[in-house]
Amino acid sequence: MQKRFLITPGPTPVPPEVLSALSEPVVHHRAPRFTEILKQVVAGLKYIYQTENDIIVLAASGTGAMESAVVNIVNPGDHVLVGSMGNFGERWKKLTATWGAEVTALDYEWGTKVVPVDIERALAADPAIKAVYVQFSETSTGVLNDIRAIGEIVARTPAILVVDAISGLGATDLKTDDWCVDICVAGSQKALMVPPGLAYAAVSEKAWAVVEQCTTPRFYYDYVTARKKMTGDAAQTPYTPAVSLMVAQNAAIDLIKEEGLENVFERHRILARAAKEGVKALGLELFGPEDPEANSVTAVRVPDGVDGGKIGKIARDKWGVWLAGGQGELKGKIFRFGHCGYFGHSDIIVGLCTVEMVLAELGYDVKFGASAAAAEKVFMQSTVQL
Repeated sequence: MQKRFLITPGPTPVPPEVLSALSEPVVHHRAPRFTEILKQVVAGLKYIYQTENDIIVLAASGTGAMESAVVNIVNPGDHVLVGSMGNFGERWKKLTATWGAEVTALDYEWGTKVVPVDIERALAADPAIKAVYVQFSETSTGVLNDIRAIGEIVARTPAILVVDAISGLGATDLKTDDWCVDICVAGSQKALMVPPGLAYAAVSEKAWAVVEQCTTPRFYYDYVTARKKMTGDAAQTPYTPAVSLMVAQNAAIDLIKEEGLENVFERHRILARAAKEGVKALGLELFGPEDPEANSVTAVRVPDGVDGGKIGKIARDKWGVWLAGGQGELKGKIFRFGHCGYFGHSDIIVGLCTVEMVLAELGYDVKFGASAAAAEKVFMQSTVQL
């Protein structure tokens, strides 16, 4: 028997309390009990999003949430601006183009950040731009964008700001309202600590004005229909929801509230720093800027002479540890070490020690124990429970 560990940025490990909630008898989605669960989940998500905006709940993957933020905004021919610095920025470009937008792309080298002043200049050059699409935490590179600065810029224009926070929400401080984020999408399978299958969108009043004028045909992802159905004492979803996942999400939100949002962020900061210090202690190079708030995933360059395509396979097949590889143009060039959601100090140690053994097998000169020792030093400085 082999014990398995998910050290990926999604799906992520699920707490026992959440697994227990998943095993509860199925609740009928039109029963009063489910209405209460839905209300509790929405209230809890507002706490995590730090928003008073409406929350739309969808049975979908994170990409479903992203597409919902396109079909409710974009009419064919509308001008949109996309800041792309990784695989999921490229997804914004594909989604908006698929639905007929005229896309202005700000393309950055993968591993760098979107430059806020570039967004300011692009908006000034084309006042017809209807929406700006960016990532919060770019999962493919581990890089965090400055959403606060971008939000301040977009808020001064008629355009709305749409943010993919799928890997960042719940791991890194994101003040949705204060930072003027108009649509913020997320998924259940990362820092929200639930299996894949739920997607969310927080929608501002500025965004609602755009949604209500959008004529693009949509049915399942229609925000207007969802808001009508989810409003009031008898709140429900328009169509059959992922009932058991909603029960599980409610349990996960209870855990987040019990820990406290700032403590959650601090735990993620410590885990991320430990992972980064660990890989640096092995002489490995981090991919992208070393941002102390990039808490969801650590991206690491594959060292010269090592076959990057074999790292994840050996870790998985021999040691039962799932690491994430590079995506798109970074395939075989980086590996990614996830630490968002239900992670503690032991997960980081297991992941780092596995990296040591895998790299040694692939011919890299490893000083065994160096990465764990570096991580332990970070943990000893922690003021929160890990």
